[in-house]
Amino acid sequence: MTRAEMDALGWDSCDIILVTGDAYVDHPSFGMAVIGRMLESQGFRVGIISQPAWHQGDAAADAAFAELGAPNLFFGVTGGNMDSMINRYTADLRMRSDDAYTAGGQGGNRPDRCVIVYTQRCRQAFPKVPIVIGGIEASLRRIAQYDYWSDSVRRSILVDSGADILLYGNAERALCEVAHLLGSGRDIKAAGRLRGTTTIVNEAPKGFVEIDSTRIDWPNAIDKMPNPYHYDVDESECDRDRTQAVNADSEDIVKIIPMPLAIKTLSEQNISADTAYVRLPSFEKVRNDPVLYAHASRVLHQESNPHNARAIMQKHDGREVWVNPPPIPLTTEEMDGVFALPYQRRPHPSYGDAVIPAYDMIKTSVNIMRGCFGGCTFCSITEHEGRVIQSRSEQSVLDEIEKIRDQVPGFTGTISDLGGPTANMYHLNCNDDVIQANCRRLSCVYPTICKNLETDHKPTTQLYRKARALRGVKRILIASGLRYDLAVLDEEYVKELVTHHVGGYLKIAPEHSEDATLSKMMKPGMGSYDAFKKMFEKYTKQAKKKQYLIPYFIAAHPGSSDEDMMNLSLWLKRNDFRVDQVQTFYPSPMALATAMYHSGRNPLKKLMYKRGEKIFVAKNLEQRRLQKAFLRYHDEKNWAYLRASLIKMNRAELIGDGPNQLVPAEKSMNRRGSQSAGRRGATGAPNKKTGRKPSNKAVGGQWSSRSRK
Repeated sequence: MTRAEMDALGWDSCDIILVTGDAYVDHPSFGMAVIGRMLESQGFRVGIISQPAWHQGDAAADAAFAELGAPNLFFGVTGGNMDSMINRYTADLRMRSDDAYTAGGQGGNRPDRCVIVYTQRCRQAFPKVPIVIGGIEASLRRIAQYDYWSDSVRRSILVDSGADILLYGNAERALCEVAHLLGSGRDIKAAGRLRGTTTIVNEAPKGFVEIDSTRIDWPNAIDKMPNPYHYDVDESECDRDRTQAVNADSEDIVKIIPMPLAIKTLSEQNISADTAYVRLPSFEKVRNDPVLYAHASRVLHQESNPHNARAIMQKHDGREVWVNPPPIPLTTEEMDGVFALPYQRRPHPSYGDAVIPAYDMIKTSVNIMRGCFGGCTFCSITEHEGRVIQSRSEQSVLDEIEKIRDQVPGFTGTISDLGGPTANMYHLNCNDDVIQANCRRLSCVYPTICKNLETDHKPTTQLYRKARALRGVKRILIASGLRYDLAVLDEEYVKELVTHHVGGYLKIAPEHSEDATLSKMMKPGMGSYDAFKKMFEKYTKQAKKKQYLIPYFIAAHPGSSDEDMMNLSLWLKRNDFRVDQVQTFYPSPMALATAMYHSGRNPLKKLMYKRGEKIFVAKNLEQRRLQKAFLRYHDEKNWAYLRASLIKMNRAELIGDGPNQLVPAEKSMNRRGSQSAGRRGATGAPNKKTGRKPSNKAVGGQWSSRSRK
């Protein structure tokens, strides 16, 4: 991290310099550490510039980017483990004062749109050095994307930043290939066809077939496909005015076929996915047409399976952004190799005793897998990590637990989590390689769990048992969010989890109670929740423990009306839940729900301009505040507002102290002149299901990819 460290190592220069918006923590839960150690294992000398000063014209900023000199091969730029905009602003666009990935937890140590700013400063410092961008901030902005903070559609971050190439997803494989390519003396343009990369090109490669999807297509509803492994197209609705290939015998001319026909005719024309690309509507078109934006978002998500995805091209101001298919998932052996690298498992010594909150939270946790096949529309994990689960071996996980025991200062014997994006998708994948190679279904578990999905939790159950038996380990907790619709299919797993691995509270995420909203989220109905709750209570009672479910819910999700939120609030009251963990929907880049938010349309179903499904979206602060207030019905601060809103909704019968009423009437008094029982309960009485006093602190905005499943 410093020139002095380079001198101590005898380096005259670095081969690669990584610039990150996070404090540098050498731990496998921090992307910068994984990338740095991976490149080091390939023989490269790696430097890291962490949270540099960035202000234009600032001498300290100029010095920060030149601290380690010019890298021999390239700069690698990332915003860090979190998107810099989500890190800095709440869902209500209020600026945060803290930053969990900064020493001391102090906010403001990174710029907004971190990747763009850092890339430009690297370019100014060393104009001729190639720049590679990656990480979640770049990954989710690889094409034109709706930007919540400016309420507009922005260009691909590759165009805005001026970088040479963008690597999306967990990019170990692509990054090593880029590094070796440049190390052999070749130009970075030679990396333009690598999987998991995005580049700017003048034209499509010769011999490719263009699948024209620049206008709205006519797909069937994703959630009602009779066969989830291909799409049936109503040819009577196809645009028959579109032209097909011109001069098909010439490899120098790109052949063009329309998107609706392409699905049926690609195989018939002997056209391989390896030589076909999908033409999205241009940046200028989707910027000005929200419905076309929703269409482009849908098409992008359909090209997410690495086994059959085609390249994507989108025009930006006369330039072409070329997105190669997603990277092939790492094998278990490769995953083990990544996690076996020589991490020090602590922050860099330059931070001294300063606390880095994110590190404190995960220093005794173990990531056992990557990816998610859940497909929740409000979440971007699939678009970043992929939908194919990549799992470590059992021995690799056990080895890491022992390293934590032996290396982490102050280890008390408790592993805080064995998880990842979800707690219980470890080694769960499609049981048929042929079907998986052809599947374009966005979720393996919605609207129903696919019959070809492996749902046996035995590998996870066995891992838990062996981890508990390790010397020096007193307790293994599960803190990652649980996919309970999968868990109920394996009662032995639920028993193991509830009996041994719940630290008093278990996080689950129903997200809503109303089917209309759940369908926009691609989340299961409350029947799955009820089934899991029954199992949870059964095994909690058998274990003679006091343990509670902590449900997470989202307010203001696209498609959620005020009446839906009112019904959710009534469900919470009937079940005596006074939730502290409340989230207002945050339109993160590239998520399908963000396309819903921007367009007011449902991209999971047929998109049409005049017809099609239009959905309600709570956009202004007043609407979002009301929906959040319904989740916090027990908070006295919300009562006056909820009373006024219920009257406006013609639901005044819900005002009062009755068991079926939502908020007490104004100045509700009992015979002794004190507040009514309902009011007492909302201002301090312990909740009988959680045993905790309700909190007036609502958690709004920030979500964790490790728990929001």
